[in-house]
Amino acid sequence: MRPLARVLRLIWSAAPGLMLRGALLSVAVLLAGIMLLGLSGWFITATGLAGLAGVGIAFDVFRPSAGIRLLALGRAAGRYGERLLTHDATLRALAGLRVTLLRARMRADWETLGRLRPGPALTRLTADIDALDGAALRLALPVAAGLGVLLATAAGLWWLTHWSLALIILAQGAAAAVVLARLGRRSLAPSMRAERRGQALLRGTVAMLRGQVDMAVHGGLQARLSLLLARGRGLERAAARLERMSERADAGLGVVTAVAVTLLLLRGGMLVEAGRLGAAAAAVPVFAALALQEAVALIRPGMSGLGAMADAARRAMAPPEAGAETPPDPAPFPAPAPAVIPGGGAQGAGLVLERIALARPGADLPVLENVSLRVAPGETVALTGPSGGGKSTLLLIAAGVLAPQRGEVRIDGRPVAAWDEPALRGRLAMLPQRSQLLAGTVAENLALAGGHADAAEMEAVLEAVALAPVLAPRGGMAARLGEGGAGLSGGETRRLALARVLLRRPSILLLDEPTEGLDPATAARVLDGIRRIRPAAAILCAAHRPEEKLWADRVFPLSSCDKAGSLDSGQSANSRNGA
Repeated sequence: MRPLARVLRLIWSAAPGLMLRGALLSVAVLLAGIMLLGLSGWFITATGLAGLAGVGIAFDVFRPSAGIRLLALGRAAGRYGERLLTHDATLRALAGLRVTLLRARMRADWETLGRLRPGPALTRLTADIDALDGAALRLALPVAAGLGVLLATAAGLWWLTHWSLALIILAQGAAAAVVLARLGRRSLAPSMRAERRGQALLRGTVAMLRGQVDMAVHGGLQARLSLLLARGRGLERAAARLERMSERADAGLGVVTAVAVTLLLLRGGMLVEAGRLGAAAAAVPVFAALALQEAVALIRPGMSGLGAMADAARRAMAPPEAGAETPPDPAPFPAPAPAVIPGGGAQGAGLVLERIALARPGADLPVLENVSLRVAPGETVALTGPSGGGKSTLLLIAAGVLAPQRGEVRIDGRPVAAWDEPALRGRLAMLPQRSQLLAGTVAENLALAGGHADAAEMEAVLEAVALAPVLAPRGGMAARLGEGGAGLSGGETRRLALARVLLRRPSILLLDEPTEGLDPATAARVLDGIRRIRPAAAILCAAHRPEEKLWADRVFPLSSCDKAGSLDSGQSANSRNGA
């Protein structure tokens, strides 16, 4: 329950003033209901007794009637204000909680984020926030208000009537708390299962809607629909079980109220017979016990959904997946030889990688070992090597999103760790293997690069990546894309993501297979456009295709790094061509 308590603290801290006023109004509303029913019971009883005694004409009916009307109107107004304040505070808190949780997810390392499936991850996060929507409104506030009202009612009855009647009211509250606690404990697992089944049904429905064309083509649509229907039936069974548990709890609470009313009638009758309490005053605790059912009824839904809220809070408040911190060395590396950095010295402008080493836990061989490299401004270096040889990993290390186990990355002479994040991202940009486009226009997707680019610069980068002629018949930058860039081919999607990276105006550009999915002629035009629009950038490119290797000023084969730390300085484009 600790994660749920943390969520409640976050909700409270988001708007403590609003939440406190809402809680006080909630207590006032419940007290008004109890006073309304108690005063009404006293008024009816006193009026009847006055009529029987023949003194009805002298009985003051105006002040009790005015009190009843005041309590009735005040209760309605107070309930409106309480809902207004508490919902406002809760919605503010949930909006802040969404940002807090997203920031926590973004603290995970690049590889952890890359393993996330966007659809299920977003669906789960959204569903968890929705489940936590009731943590304050259906659980914390009703419990706090109910406890406050119970104590205030008992104190008032002790003062107005007799202490024994107040003790019966307290016993009623304690018995109701036992029933509610039993409901909360027994419904933990069923409520959790119902919430998870609901989320699974939602994720499955979204996945089916997104992939319905492919499923229909391959004949899997009916099987998917049958699976969703089975999940729906499972959700209905879980909800029905929860409803039965709630009904049994309601029956138990009804028994508690009936027993309390019976005891109050018996004890009140004894006090009236002994002359220690008036008959009209003895009716007040009976009606107060009946009115306390409202406070108890507000708590019951929160207790039946306690498991779902606790499960959602546990997932939402869990720390980012392991990997955000630098992992320990799975095996010691040999002491490196002094680095000889190809392309120039270790200092000065550009990108410098010095003695970079990284190994995966459990792997027999390191991914990278003693890699040293410099890319000067205006220079293009192509990383080559077999698939899985560490090219993408080295780019991630150079970008500062993956920490090496040994070695140092320097940007313009400063260690990458010394740069604050906004300054680093303003100086360096990366095109990863997987890039995300959003539903919207081409211009809106390009605008994600930052607010500094105008329409002319957007047109220029589209021209540089050979995408402007393709988009022109569709409306140019006003062309609308579907979710994930739907409406563009794989190569066009890649080029639009590249154009967005170029809009960052980076002085250091990291490209992971930038021409993947392009024909040789288009690939050559795109590569020439990159250098033409960013002539001074230091470019480090993970290259698989011949066009990318020929485009580079120098090729750096990662496979040339031996265990002793010596490096092949790479080949120039001229030497490869026999010049």
